[in-house]
Amino acid sequence: MKNDLNTLWIDGIWMQGDGPPLRTSSPVDGQSLYEKNEASAQQVASAARSAKAAFDNYRTTTLEERMRLIHLFKEALIANRETMASTISTETGKPLWEALQETDSMIDKVSISKSAFRKRCRVEESYQGTNPVRIHYKPVGALAVLGPFNFPGHLPNGHIIPALLAGNTVVFKPSEKTPLTGELYARLMQQAGFPPGVFNMVQGGKEAGKALATSSELDGLLFTGSRDTGKALSKLFGAFPEKLLALEMGGNNPLVIDEIEDLNFACYIAIQSAFISAGQRCSCARRLILIDSPFATKFLSQFIESTKRLQIGSPLSSPEPFMGPLISPDAMHHLFNTQEELLQRGAISLLRSGRVGDRGNFVSPGVIDCTGLQSIPDEEVFGPFLKVIRVKDFDQAVEEAEKTRYGLTASLVSSSRHRYEFFQKKVRAGIVNWNAPSTGASSKGPFGGLKDSGNHRASAFFAADYCSSPVASIETAEVKMPAKLPPGMAL
Repeated sequence: MKNDLNTLWIDGIWMQGDGPPLRTSSPVDGQSLYEKNEASAQQVASAARSAKAAFDNYRTTTLEERMRLIHLFKEALIANRETMASTISTETGKPLWEALQETDSMIDKVSISKSAFRKRCRVEESYQGTNPVRIHYKPVGALAVLGPFNFPGHLPNGHIIPALLAGNTVVFKPSEKTPLTGELYARLMQQAGFPPGVFNMVQGGKEAGKALATSSELDGLLFTGSRDTGKALSKLFGAFPEKLLALEMGGNNPLVIDEIEDLNFACYIAIQSAFISAGQRCSCARRLILIDSPFATKFLSQFIESTKRLQIGSPLSSPEPFMGPLISPDAMHHLFNTQEELLQRGAISLLRSGRVGDRGNFVSPGVIDCTGLQSIPDEEVFGPFLKVIRVKDFDQAVEEAEKTRYGLTASLVSSSRHRYEFFQKKVRAGIVNWNAPSTGASSKGPFGGLKDSGNHRASAFFAADYCSSPVASIETAEVKMPAKLPPGMAL
């Protein structure tokens, strides 16, 4: 695909971009991965018009036909499982084992979406007097999907499959950092045989995303990404209440470690929460809250030593690494700058993050004690960087967990069900886990945040909700006048 200049899929045709150059390089070694052109404003508009025009016919197709097409996409994805995983791994730098997990999640999404649609969008019937009242579900319209770089296949797929299943049409813009994954995804959609215009894909950065967000042809936008971009979209869409906007915007997630018997388990949960995917998951723990005790001291010592032993390397390294690189030099420098700023404020480094090797964007995990600082920036640092905050008791731990404008995930490690139930009630987050990593989420439940982490449009199993609009109908085949007319009416 690198030497094929066709990179846009619009109305069932592959074409070259007419916009500015789009170039990406490997986060592993800096070598060029992609050199093509973005979509021009006119091409983005063409994709939106194509989706709008295709919607009128696609919305009337039977659910069985839409399920058939989505099943064909699943078969194409299964046949290209290794290719998809290799592409994700190459572009993001994540270990191949993790990219294979992502691809398998994409495959599983098809069956889960079918189950979710049947359960959450089934026709329901009740009665108003003798008249049946039915609730039907209709597609929203032509939707834009803006994908992130960290799960360039799984996260946009989690919007696209439910949207197409419900009868919507789609214009997909992958992250400008992972265009190859987006291109491969579009080629598999082509293999599935969706009618022209039902699925479209355009490449580009901020300007292409803005063009989709402001398109009068589109009926909604599904976004996963940063808080700042999500806030800007929310402000923009405030003038268009008739349009759907679903936002997932990350978090400054707390992990509270209470006293338990198994120290290894606590360390495992902390590492999985903070450092999986090199900390590049919106659900990663950013704050480790410890209740002062001999256990906490012992835990922290073992956690630091275990973190030092984490394997960091390129996707195909042997033995397999736990962590790959950060996505870009900018991401790496932002992490280091944040670390220095906190040290200047008086924080104490327990494990200093630094560059690993002289090529690529590899960094070692950082752990920094911020206890006692006058103010701790309420910021999502997208990398393997964990702030430690010590508190005197469990009540203070819960209070500290809530000290954030975000509300995506929160996790408690504790042997006490009573404490978990208190934690679950008090902490405002879309996912609240007990003795599971903060990154632990199931496609069979909702995934979405509160406060500055989202706008109450949970995805995963609940994506069916925002991909369809409920319509109430009082229905009767009998034409019959009422026995008595209302006062003041004469016919």
